[in-house]
Amino acid sequence: MVTLTIDGQEVKAKEGSTILEAALEEGIYIPTLCYYERVSPAGVCRLCSVEIFRDGHSRIVASCLYPVEEGLVVKTDTERVMNIRKMTVELLLARCPDVKVIQDLAQKFGVERTEFTLEDKKCILCGLCARVCEEIVGVAAISLVGRGTERIVNTPFLEEPGACIGCGSCAFVCPTSAIRMEDIGDTRTIYRWKRKVEFKLKQCEKCGRYWATEAQIEHMKKKTGLPGEFFEVCPNCR
Repeated sequence: MVTLTIDGQEVKAKEGSTILEAALEEGIYIPTLCYYERVSPAGVCRLCSVEIFRDGHSRIVASCLYPVEEGLVVKTDTERVMNIRKMTVELLLARCPDVKVIQDLAQKFGVERTEFTLEDKKCILCGLCARVCEEIVGVAAISLVGRGTERIVNTPFLEEPGACIGCGSCAFVCPTSAIRMEDIGDTRTIYRWKRKVEFKLKQCEKCGRYWATEAQIEHMKKKTGLPGEFFEVCPNCR
């Protein structure tokens, strides 16, 4: 175990864990938008920035990426940290002025307006959807495409639906609801970037509930090696 100090509180954390993970374990608040515990951190949003102190020097780091160190002193609410967060929120507010989670962050950090040019976006390019699709689902149906101001999240070669199996994991982790999912009857519709993709749902033989897309079930068959009969019923009836 590693012992460090966060906001004056002594914290013990597993070696190899990050400052953010250590803080979350102790209930210490650090804001995030691009972090999800089951996928690799990327440090995209920079909201989790903290100030670390060692040997008389300090610097700003992304807490989701920086590993804990013995004797490290961390402060989550210094003037430098708060200024960075406010600027980050102001930039996000300019990009996504109508997104509630951004509006809530703006209110929390006292950002009443932004000096930057207003856009009409919902996606903040955090990449969570792409990471969960690749690292957990194992499909990599979407990714960050392009550079600079032209950067977007999309399918390879901008084709629809590509390798997507309609599992909805991307919609689940999206912090701004830029990707939405809706199940009606035997059809699942995933709304992405002003487009929609439809998938047929599989019906449970026991309870009759539609529980997964046909494409998702085929993917699970290949990934698990389980017989097809296993997927004729939903997890609840199984």
